[in-house]
Amino acid sequence: MPDQTNSTELPTSDGIAPAAISARHFPAKGEALIHQVNWEGLKTLYMKEVRRFFKVQTQTIWAPAITTMLFLVIFTVALGRGGREVLGVNFATFVAPGLIVMGMMQNAFANASFSFLAGKIQGTIIDYLMPPLTEGELMLAMTGAAVTRALLVGLALTAAMMLWPGVDLSMAHPWAVVWFGLTGSIFLSLLGLLSSIWAEKFDHNAAVTNFVIAPLSLLSGTFYVIDNLAPAFQVVSRLNPFFYVISGFRFGFLGVSDIGDTNMAVLHSALGMGLLDAVLAAIVYMVLRSGWKIKG
Repeated sequence: MPDQTNSTELPTSDGIAPAAISARHFPAKGEALIHQVNWEGLKTLYMKEVRRFFKVQTQTIWAPAITTMLFLVIFTVALGRGGREVLGVNFATFVAPGLIVMGMMQNAFANASFSFLAGKIQGTIIDYLMPPLTEGELMLAMTGAAVTRALLVGLALTAAMMLWPGVDLSMAHPWAVVWFGLTGSIFLSLLGLLSSIWAEKFDHNAAVTNFVIAPLSLLSGTFYVIDNLAPAFQVVSRLNPFFYVISGFRFGFLGVSDIGDTNMAVLHSALGMGLLDAVLAAIVYMVLRSGWKIKG
């Protein structure tokens, strides 16, 4: 009788057995199909997150811009009359840059802190975990979307404040505006992502916003220079990363800052914020890789 051991592997029309085709076109089980950065997947997740907040742009962009603008109106009317100057400029010009970057940071946090948390509550977290994306690609896409929202809020605020009487937003050091705006937004995006991983319900996320983010934002020299504070409170302010972002961003517009007496102090703050972002990114990456609170 003829040998029947390979009778099930009939040759195809081109004379090649299916087993040979499988061995030729498919990798071994467990072997990665994508050996480099999955740019297409990263772009897809980024666009998904951007479209999510842009679909309700009245709530995610324009409303925060108007709310932050009200701070300028209230404090200018309450404290800015009578030709009051701070750091050599009128009060409205002094406070405007701080309000812009504060709005950017708060909205970067709000965007990044929503996705994972909503996925865990709604049971759609699998949509983030199943696609062929590494932890770094996942973090990069979600952080990028949060920074995009921050930039859009910042542009909306800048346009609105330029129309306010007495506000001068001409830039003395554009590099500082770009650097501190980006590093501040990235810092809050990473914090928001970490908060989203940790939180189990919206109340947890609201607690972080109300008891951590909002106080650090408002007590960071947005409406005053820390030289007016008692020495002990000046030390506390200098331990607040928000202070360096807001003061450095303001330095980009005014050319002066309460960080230090020289431009080198601002440069050191810029490098420090870059290092802080790198450390926080490494922490978020390790947490994502461990699967803590999002897997299992």
